[in-house]
Amino acid sequence: MLISKNKKHQYLFFFILTIYTIFNGGNSNISIQFNFILVSLLFLFCLKDKNYKLHFNIFCKKSKIQIVFYFLFLSYLIFQIIPLPIEVLKFFSFEKFNIIKKLNFNTSLSAISLSPTNSFFQFLNFVTLFISVLIIKMIFYTERHQYRFYLFLSFFGAIISFFAVVLYLNGNPDLFFLKKNFYNDSSTGFFTNRTVFSIFLLFCFIASLQYLKKENFKKKNDNFFIKVYTRLAIIFITIGIVTSFSRIGNFLFFITLLFYLIETFYLDKTKNRSFKYIILLIILFDVFIVGYYFGASELLNRFLFLNEELVLTISKDQNFTRLDIINFGFRSFKDYYIFGYGAGGFETLFQLNFLDSGNKFANHAHGDLVEFVGEFGLVGSFLILVVILIFFLKKEFISFVNILLTSYLIIILFFDFSFHIPLIQLLFINFFLLNKKSAHLKKF
Repeated sequence: MLISKNKKHQYLFFFILTIYTIFNGGNSNISIQFNFILVSLLFLFCLKDKNYKLHFNIFCKKSKIQIVFYFLFLSYLIFQIIPLPIEVLKFFSFEKFNIIKKLNFNTSLSAISLSPTNSFFQFLNFVTLFISVLIIKMIFYTERHQYRFYLFLSFFGAIISFFAVVLYLNGNPDLFFLKKNFYNDSSTGFFTNRTVFSIFLLFCFIASLQYLKKENFKKKNDNFFIKVYTRLAIIFITIGIVTSFSRIGNFLFFITLLFYLIETFYLDKTKNRSFKYIILLIILFDVFIVGYYFGASELLNRFLFLNEELVLTISKDQNFTRLDIINFGFRSFKDYYIFGYGAGGFETLFQLNFLDSGNKFANHAHGDLVEFVGEFGLVGSFLILVVILIFFLKKEFISFVNILLTSYLIIILFFDFSFHIPLIQLLFINFFLLNKKSAHLKKF
């Protein structure tokens, strides 16, 4: 059986997503390096095709301003890791200069970044994201391609969720490279963090619903079995989200159902009754069946992420709450507000300020917005903000899925660190691009 050109390239892209997922969302320096190689090879492979190369040229011409500002942003990240003479560093990062003096480092050169190694790999990750955008614009150019991506995520998410729940029901034993000592009483699958796992499954959940919405609108019944399997996939994905017991993840799940209820019953003019029943069955399954099975007390707690986590403890001897770490990141920003402390430098910043915290540490600020602004400073934040605003302020950006995902993004940026995970960044970009109302995504 011959595989078409489009399928060949898209399946390779799906393979890369699989690698991202299996290795903790690509959240390590080794994974970032490996994924950069894979994405770059796929990009070069795509450029060999004349049609894809044409898509690439059209995108570059239409997005000149965004690309220029993004390259300025990448250049700025390089500037953060270039060793500077100590006297020059005093001008760009007086706080870093003071740290070197206090620790009596005998050095004549030092970078702005508190962790140049991590900053380099974060730079590599941002390059990978840019190349991924180019690949997406080249190989996903019809509605059929979009729904092929949705179908992949639906089935892949169901498999990952099933695997995670099986491990959870067996006490989350360590398995090969998977160490389950962090969350023994919740589903995490291939991920270290349960919230990252639940947000990944939310993308799979949206993909499943979008696929069913499109298929149920069709009068023909050609894909009957695929629709049945997709509904089964939704069940497994829902169980995975619920058993993650992530408050933010389950709150976003509630937001998702609320969005689809409003859209289906009040905004959708197609009278897609079958899809309405699917939404109602999901709510019934989640609230009554799964909620009852995992305990009535857990049912409400799943959605309460704004509770004891948002309490300041002040004392360094106590466990750090989410708000403690966010507050620390905000206070630290004042010392590095112009040029930042370098991408990936938060863990080093935390350790420098809490030398007596024992084995307690934080490698993220639990507030992505605070951490990103702290990492990039006002200069880097301005550059990346221009790129984002140009994209978000376009009329074709507005669609149901993009509005839903924007609500995700706002909550994550203020209350979580999941947007620092490469896989989550890639999924946001992929969904935002594929759900733009533009002539790029033709209906054939």
